[in-house]
Amino acid sequence: MTLRSASSEGRPQDALSGRPKVAIVTGASSGIGLEMVKKLIEKGYRVVASSRNITSAMTLTSTADLKLVDGDIGIEETAKRAVSTAIQNFGTVDLLVNNAGVFLPKPFTEYTAEDFRRATQTNLAGFFYVSQLAVAQMRLQKFGHVVNISTSLVSQPIAGCPGSLANLTKAGLESVTRALAIEFAVEGIRFNAIAPGCKHTDESGRSARISQAAESTEAASRSWRSSRLAALSGVRSICQRRGSSSRWRGACRQVVITNEDTVLR
Repeated sequence: MTLRSASSEGRPQDALSGRPKVAIVTGASSGIGLEMVKKLIEKGYRVVASSRNITSAMTLTSTADLKLVDGDIGIEETAKRAVSTAIQNFGTVDLLVNNAGVFLPKPFTEYTAEDFRRATQTNLAGFFYVSQLAVAQMRLQKFGHVVNISTSLVSQPIAGCPGSLANLTKAGLESVTRALAIEFAVEGIRFNAIAPGCKHTDESGRSARISQAAESTEAASRSWRSSRLAALSGVRSICQRRGSSSRWRGACRQVVITNEDTVLR
C-alpha cells in the first residue's frame, strides 16, 4: 500500500529547525502498528516502519517519506538498522512507538521454554534495544517521545483468557515506562504507555478468541455487576444526602468499580 503524506504546509514540524517530524513504529505490518503508520503519514510525519517481514507482507510500500525495515526487533542488529535508517534518511528520531508484541494465550502450566523465549524476546528485548538507541538520539536533541503499547490485561486479567506471559512481560514494560519518564524528564524526553483492550486484528485469530472469552466472562458476571451498580446507587444517594460532611465525601471518593464507567469521586 502506497501512502500519501500531507503537504509540506500541513506537516508537524520541529519548532526550532522547522523540519518534518520523524517516527519509528515497530510491529508495523498489521493491526495497531499498521494503522499508526497510516495515520502518522497522513499527518505529515516521516516514518520508519519495522516488523519481521514487513516487505513481503505488502501492506506498506517504501516511499520518500516511509522506509521499511525487515527483521526481529528483539535482535539488537534489527534495532540498530531501524534507528540508523531514520537518522540516515530523515536526520533524527522524534517519536518511537514500541508496538511489537506477541500474545500467547495458554494455561500457565502449558507454556514451554520456547513460548517464554519468544514472549521475552519480542515484548522486552523488542523494547530494550530500539529504545536505548532512539533515546540516545533524543538526548542529543534534548527532546523526544517514546510510546509503549501494553495491554489492559496487566491491570485487569480476564477469566477464561489465560495469558500470564503477557502479564509478566507487559507489566514490566509499564513499570519501566514510569521509571524512564522520571529519569529523562529533565532532558525533555517523554514516556507514555497505552494499554488497549480487546481489538480486532488479523493476528492468527487470537484477538477473536480474546473477544469470545471476554463476552463469555461478561455474560457470567452481568448479574454480579447489576447488583454492584445497585449498591453503588445506594451509596451515591447517601453521599448526596450527606454531602455537607467531609467524612462522607471522603468515603465516596473511594468507591470504584473496576472496568466500569461508573466511578464515584
